[in-house]
Order: sequence, then structure tokens, then C-alpha cells
Amino acid sequence: MSDLNISKEHEANFKPKARLLLQLGDQLIKNESIALVELVKNSYDADANIVNIYMENVENKEEGVIIIEDDGFGMTPEIVEDVWLEPGSDFKSKQIKNKEKTPKYKRLPIGEKGIGRFGVHKLGNIIELTTKAKNSNEVYVKINWEHFDEYDYLSDVPITIIERKEPKLFSKGKTGTNITISKLRESWTRGMARNVKRSINALSSPFDRSDFFQPNYEVVDKPKWFDGIMEWEDIQEYSLFNFDITLSGSKIEKFEYNFTPWNTMSKVFPNKITEEANIVSNYINLEYPNSFEKEVAGKTIHLNNYNIGEINFKGYVFDRDSFVMKMGVSDKSGFKGYLNSNGGVRVFRDNLRVYDYGERENDWLGLDYRRFQQPAKRISNNILIGAVSLQRSESGDLQEKTNREGFKENNAYQAFKGAILHCIEIIEIIRAQDKRKLKERYGPTPKSAPVMSTLNEAKQFVHDKVKESNTQKTIINYFDKIEADYKALSKNLLKAAGAGLSMSVVVHEVEKIIYEVNTVLKKEKASERVLKLVEHLSSLIDGYSEIIRTSDQQSSNLLNVVEQAIFNVEYRLQSHQIEVIKGYKEKKPNFPNVKIAKNLLIGSIMNIIDNSIYWLDRKKINKIENNEKFIKKLFIDIVVEEKTINIIIADNGTGFMIPTEDMIEPFVTAKSGGIGLGLHIASEIMEAQKGRLIFPDEGDFDIPDEFKEGASVVFEFKK
Repeated sequence: MSDLNISKEHEANFKPKARLLLQLGDQLIKNESIALVELVKNSYDADANIVNIYMENVENKEEGVIIIEDDGFGMTPEIVEDVWLEPGSDFKSKQIKNKEKTPKYKRLPIGEKGIGRFGVHKLGNIIELTTKAKNSNEVYVKINWEHFDEYDYLSDVPITIIERKEPKLFSKGKTGTNITISKLRESWTRGMARNVKRSINALSSPFDRSDFFQPNYEVVDKPKWFDGIMEWEDIQEYSLFNFDITLSGSKIEKFEYNFTPWNTMSKVFPNKITEEANIVSNYINLEYPNSFEKEVAGKTIHLNNYNIGEINFKGYVFDRDSFVMKMGVSDKSGFKGYLNSNGGVRVFRDNLRVYDYGERENDWLGLDYRRFQQPAKRISNNILIGAVSLQRSESGDLQEKTNREGFKENNAYQAFKGAILHCIEIIEIIRAQDKRKLKERYGPTPKSAPVMSTLNEAKQFVHDKVKESNTQKTIINYFDKIEADYKALSKNLLKAAGAGLSMSVVVHEVEKIIYEVNTVLKKEKASERVLKLVEHLSSLIDGYSEIIRTSDQQSSNLLNVVEQAIFNVEYRLQSHQIEVIKGYKEKKPNFPNVKIAKNLLIGSIMNIIDNSIYWLDRKKINKIENNEKFIKKLFIDIVVEEKTINIIIADNGTGFMIPTEDMIEPFVTAKSGGIGLGLHIASEIMEAQKGRLIFPDEGDFDIPDEFKEGASVVFEFKK
């Protein structure tokens, strides 16, 4: 802009209003618990070993007093004036940047924004600071926040700093800081105090208690306010599952999972899984879960691309089922209350908590939503107490928000979050097996057909106890009708579930072919290739329609069924570069017919092939990481024996990650993000057709050697 257009020019300055600090305290500090925790963090940064918080008469705003005192290195008069009284001071952020650690305990500062101390306004209007550093005078400052409304600008507020050559609080060479708060903003209640108590208790990781930093909190005249608050030591023994995982770079460096049944659970046995187990080794490389954006889901997480450092993730998982609690939990209400209040995954940096991860309102990992989607498999916040530990000096790319509500959600944070969720998914897969065994041995109903078992028990009771014949007959008739309706409903749901599990594959296949049609049209305008693709798409949809079309059992040729199932997933197999070997092609094509529900069998075969595709991809990823060559292969055969005819599906992938006897149980899966119903439904379908779904041992069938370390599944039909 030309100077000719300027009629007047002068310099100006920002003039922060006096009440700005009041607004900062109110807006940036959520509640009383956070305000006190911020002050405790300041004590940690001051190299304190002990910080005591005392309250008295806090039910009365006028007479109540809150005192926070530590034995840290204190502050000199210069630090008080140039740092403590300077909003937004970069004093600590410079220490972090230069990695200046405290002299005694070698700590890097946790706070860095320079505003946390002003949250003390959240607690009271009159603040008295007394502090003493080594070889320095004791310093006393009194601030009355009520006076800030009397002045226009912050620079107009008079603050008097008093230096004492003869200390009043820190005598005999002691150092530290004391903050006394009066004229309270709120009248405190028992509930508020208990929330603060829980926050103070949770400030350090329960798994790595440090003797070098001990915050203590008490309400002097109300000691009973904290009665009944369970401590971690009280609850830990009720855990049934625990884990300890270390992450670095792109891998799990250390993995340990333990199932620890109580003494009352003599029918189940402890279980320990380490990083050497197949189920872990196949997930040893960190991956973004499917819940992440499509661009990154399934891709490798490289923590070493960011300043995050090594991550340690420990946790204890509990069981709230009534049949479990009755075996050893005496105070069930206290047990559930503790988990409700303290459950979740908290984050600690240099063993001091990063807020507000792990708070009830912050489901930062989406655990409760995942549990809602798959209740039988997923772990929710109210059954997990977990701690993620970071080193302050190595995790600079994880930057805390100014409002103390976690880290900024940058790329480093997404990698960090993805890595933690990757570990939780592995724990869920392993835990499901132990959970199932626990339920089998001690659950409320028998393992198989619990609804039918309950109906049969009810019928027997009526036969034994109801003597009036007409009444007995009427009740039994109702039970028979309920049984018939239940069986009909189960049959329909089975068909729906079989179709439903294939729907994602339907969409995937159709999308893929339509995309290819569009690509060819753009490049070639119109050609014979386009016509073939469209014809293939039409046939494919017909094939999927056959799956969901209701049909009774009828005599069908298994060769046609197998070919239809392969045709339906042909493009998916090509896309994943899987070589299909059809062993039955070398045999006589006249296989005997079998009475089957063709549509359901096609869907079941497709589900088995879908599992193979997943595990073949996983093995390929692991081979690439180890710079090894690997060709993904699928072997399908039809074998006729004296009394049976069998469809064999084998791959050269990872093999089964969990015992085969567990494979057909509902909601049991080793697949990350899997539901765990595919094999269960396939098994149920085979049983309904007087057949079996089996997992053959080596030598049971003639399978090429290259498939013997992979997974093999056999559909067995009676002739």
C-alpha cells in the first residue's frame, strides 16, 4: 500500500485485561481435580519427593482452607517474579528443549505451557505462596483474585513480593513451596473430595509406584469422607487376565499375556503366551486397525518416524459376569464401582499422568464403542485397567493440548493410538479362548444348546411337579410350541447369518469389477473385454443371489458347488495374487451327488476361502519384512472315500493360530477385527446336513507337502 494513503501512524501494544487470568483459569482447567493435579505436577517438576494436600472446613467457602506443600527445590525471588508471575512463560519449555533435567531425580518438566498454576483460581480467591530455594531468602506472595476486577489491565495489578531472611515455614535448611488457598470458590462436598482422592491416587501408574514421588491428600476434619474407597491393591487380586507389552519402531519387542484363574477355579488352568507364540508372531508388526481411515488401515505403523520412543503397555482385565464374581468377589458393589470409576487406559509420561486419558468421559481408544459392536469379544473400559508409559525425553512429538485434554491429534498421535489398539486386538483374540473355557466350566448353562437345555429342564420340572394332568398337558404344549418356534427362528437366522457374512465380499467383488469396467471403458471405449467383464458381473451377482435364495436340501453335484464358490471369489483371488490349485481337475469328473442345501454350502466355502486370503496376506507381510520370497497358494480338492465324500480346502499360509477344537466356537477368532462366526456357522450348517466340518491331521488326506504347514479344512458328507 502506498505511503500517500497514510494520514497518521503510531505504535501500539497488546493490553491484556486484568481479568484475563481469571478467564484462563476457568476455561483451561476443567474442574477442581485437574486444578490440584496441575499444582502437584509443579511439585514434581520442582524435584519434590513428597507433596501433601490438606483441606479443612472446606464445606464453608468463607472459612475453608486448602494447603499444598512440597519438599522440592523451591523458587528464588527472581524465579517468582520472572517465571511464576509471568503467564505463558517459556521457562519450562526451554528446559525440555535443552533436555535440562532436575539435579536430584533427573526429571524433565511435565508442564510446559506456563499457565497451569493460574488454574488455582478454580479453587479459591486468595492465594498465598511461600517458597524457599537453597541459599536464598524465603519468598512470600499474596494474591487476591477478587481485586483483579478493580483494575483495567493486567499490568496495573500491584503484586508485592516479600523476602524473608528468617524463614517462617522452611527453616533449618529446608527448601520447598507452600500454597495456601482461602476464600474458596465452591463449598466442597464429600463427592468432590472423593473425586480428587481418586485423581491423586491415579496420578502415578498403579503398576510402577515410585518411592521418589509420593502425593498425599486428606481432609483433616473429615477423615470418614474417604471410607470405602477401594485401592488398587484391593482390586488387583480379582484380575483374571494381565499383559505386559513393549513396542519400539514397527514391532512388538516384548509380549507377555497371563490367564490367572482364582484358587476357586480348579477346573481351568493358567495360560501364558509370549512373543514366540504363533498368534503373536503373526501380529508382531504393528498395523493401523481397520477402524482407522481407509488410507492407513492395515498399513504398517512406523513409530520411529516420529519422536515417540519406546512404549510400554501394561494392563489387567477383569470379568464382571455374575457366575465369575460369585466365585470370589465378596464386595461386588465396591468391585464394580471401582472399575466404573477407574477403568480404562491411562497414559503416563515419566510415570506422571497425562490428562485426561482414562477419565470416564474420554473413551480415547473407542473401546466402549467396539464392545457395543462385538460384546462377546471386545474389551471395554469398565473391565480394563491399563497404563501406557512413555519417556518425556523421547516423546516430544506427542504434544499436550493447552486445555489438558490429551495430546494434539497429529500424525504421531495417530501412530501412537494405532499401536495401542493393535496390541488390544491381540489380547482380545487370546483372552477369548480362556474366557470360553471359563464359561464352559462354570457358566450358567451347558456348553451346547443352552436354550434347548433350559427348555428340557423346564419340561422335566412340569412332569415331576405339576400333578393336574390338563394343566401339565397345556404347559407342555406351550413348551413344545416354543421349541418349534425357536428351531424355526434359529434356522432362518442361520441362513441370514450365512448370507450376511458374505455380503461384505459381495460388495467388494462387485465394486472391483465395476471399477475395472469403468477403467477399460475410459481406456478402450468399448471392446470385447468390457463385454466379458459385464457378463462376468451378471454371473457373479447370480451366484451371490443363489447364496441368499431360500432353498431346501436337494441332490446336488459337489463339483458344481465348488466351482460356483470359486467363481464367486475369482476376482478377489486374482486381486490378492493367489494361485489356485484344483486337485479334482486331475480326477474323473463324475462325482456322486449329495443331498445338501446348495446355497448355504456355497456361502460356507466362500467363508473358508476368505479366511485363507486373510492369513495368506498376513504371511506375505511377514515374509516381506524378513526379505523372503513367498507365493500365496490355495489347494482345493474333492475326495471320494468308501462312506464319505469330502471337499478339502488348504492354504500355505500361517496355519491355525488357536487350537482347532476352539475354532468352531462362536466369537472365537484369531483374525484381527474378525467376528468369529464364519467357522461356527459353517460347522452348524454341516451338522444340519448330517455332515461334519473337520480339521484333518497330517496324513488324513493326500495334500501336497507345501500346504502341510498351512490351514486345512474339510467339509465331510455322508454318501
